[in-house]
Amino acid sequence: MRAPVSDRRAADGARRFPTLRTLVFWPHLFAGVTAGLLILLMSVTGVLLTYERQLIAWSDRTYRSTPSEGSSRLPPGTLLLRVRETNPDLVPSAVTMAADREAPVTLAVPQRMLYVDAYSGQVLGEGNQTVRRAMSEIRSWHRWLSVDGDGRPVARFFTGWSNVLFLFIVTSGFYLWFPRKWSWQHIRSIAFFHGKLRGKARDFNWHQVIGVWSLVPLFVIVASALPMSFPWANAALYRAVGEEPPRPAGGSREGGGVAPNGAREMSEPRELSPTAIDALWIRAEAREKGWTTITMRIPASARAPLTFAIDRGDGGQPHVRSTLTVDRNSGMIRYETFADQKLGARLRSLSRFAHTGEVLGVPGQTIAGLASAGASVLVCTGLALAFRRLRAWLKRRAERRTPAAAETNAA
Repeated sequence: MRAPVSDRRAADGARRFPTLRTLVFWPHLFAGVTAGLLILLMSVTGVLLTYERQLIAWSDRTYRSTPSEGSSRLPPGTLLLRVRETNPDLVPSAVTMAADREAPVTLAVPQRMLYVDAYSGQVLGEGNQTVRRAMSEIRSWHRWLSVDGDGRPVARFFTGWSNVLFLFIVTSGFYLWFPRKWSWQHIRSIAFFHGKLRGKARDFNWHQVIGVWSLVPLFVIVASALPMSFPWANAALYRAVGEEPPRPAGGSREGGGVAPNGAREMSEPRELSPTAIDALWIRAEAREKGWTTITMRIPASARAPLTFAIDRGDGGQPHVRSTLTVDRNSGMIRYETFADQKLGARLRSLSRFAHTGEVLGVPGQTIAGLASAGASVLVCTGLALAFRRLRAWLKRRAERRTPAAAETNAA
């Protein structure tokens, strides 16, 4: 018996004009299936990297300075001089002191991190390489699928565009995961887990609940990764606030200046003695009374400026950092806080640490880690739902073919 003409027309109209939810759902599904495995990899490695800095610090917890009663820490210039006397082959690129009296001084040398007693200048030992190598390998998988050399840009292409697809998935999920009717019954179904569900219903419930609760942090994590993945996204961040993006690293000149006729000025840099370094360090300490760490970067070039990075946070909060820069040619000293930077530079710096949650300290890292774990479940449940949908479609297709084949055989 044929359906009434009005019903057939309504059905044809429904097929001809899909709903907005359908138009959003299918690209959402295709994006998840296309990039699902890469998103899963980046989510799992993101979870493993959640407390990277804390794990490295914990692995080196045995290195401590031992102050005696009434003793004071060696000034950094004097400390470096003592280290060079006993270890002439060491060429540190940076020295870091913490406000904690028992914290050792950290020396960054090529491929290593050394700890030095802040009171005697004795080298205590080297940072744990096992933990650092493990974190480095996980980070390599997270960023470019552990590919080295010429293949790294290709791997970066895949991870970068997977991030773009993930951003679309999260954005479209904002529409798909929320209820069509704002009643308590519908809200409860997407806000809380239901333990008695099994199979497709369970996967759908988990997908919606985790998607709703992790929506905001996932959007921040994924969106903040784009400037690190693509030069055009990085440039767009600056241009969005009316600024020109900075030139690629390596184009700046170190030391000296440019004379009016275009010739390079060859003024001799001032040699920084241990006494001069100590005086500059005291000046850096005085700038920020509540500092937690101060890092002096030791340039390889005799003409490069000397920079002191002053941190009042835990190492991942750019908004509580400041820098003291000494021009070794002119002796000019420049002090810059986070607020002194241009808006584009501030946003770029914040986006870097928003990606890991570090901008909000340990609570932010925890939220980012939980959101990454949630993303892993979203991928697994999403792929399971897609597989069930495909299997059901194939089953319906086979069922439609069976009566048609029977009619053909009967004829």
